[in-house]
Amino acid sequence: MSGKASAAAIFAENRDTGPLAAIDPRVRLVAAISFLVLLATLHSAPALAAALMAAMVVAVFARLPLGPTLRRLTAVEGFLLFLLLTLPLTMPGTELFRLFGLSVSEEGVNRAIVIIVRVNAGVLMAAALLSTMGTMRLAGAMNGIGVPPRIAHLFQLTVRYIAVFHEEYARLRRAMRARGFRAGSNRHSWRSLGHLLGMLVLRSAERAERVAWAMRARGFSGSFPAFSQRRLERPDYLLLLVWPALLLALAWLEFS
Repeated sequence: MSGKASAAAIFAENRDTGPLAAIDPRVRLVAAISFLVLLATLHSAPALAAALMAAMVVAVFARLPLGPTLRRLTAVEGFLLFLLLTLPLTMPGTELFRLFGLSVSEEGVNRAIVIIVRVNAGVLMAAALLSTMGTMRLAGAMNGIGVPPRIAHLFQLTVRYIAVFHEEYARLRRAMRARGFRAGSNRHSWRSLGHLLGMLVLRSAERAERVAWAMRARGFSGSFPAFSQRRLERPDYLLLLVWPALLLALAWLEFS
């Protein structure tokens, strides 16, 4: 899988369309971070419902592709479903009913619902504001708000090669299955999986060396070109005015 294809698994490259496309990536990154920070403090039902509704509205404005967005949410819902099933059984509190002899607490159900709404709202908002701009523009936005350039480029390269390393892992697993390996809870299986992990680390290091050689062959001298930033325009200032109002409204719903 190419680097561009691997990034497309997370970012919708080169499809930044709709009303949000005109907004500077730095402004969108600051908006996403501020929303997620406030979202972590919300507990009340009105505030969480409003946050989820705001995330859905922004996702519609960003014209997120339906299929990839649903796949992102589906990947998260499996963990959240497990949380919904286990947290009410393990968190002490007022008993609602008993299930197979275990007490289901009201506090556990409430906490699970709060986490589920938080996570879904956060994923939708982050996807709407960040995923459509692509890795290069997001790395530039990170540098524009004060993140060191090396960290921004490291993020960009990491996203670009995640799927490449996953493909290498899948190739090693196919080779093991072709030789009759079937994982089980025994000494041979654990030793074989340990060898698989070691081989994956070794091949990842070799791939990193080849990438570094290719970069040097293309003139890389140890430092990346500086990210260029444009001046903020009218749509950027409009979001900078509207966004604090949204955050204040959510805070008022939570703390009033």
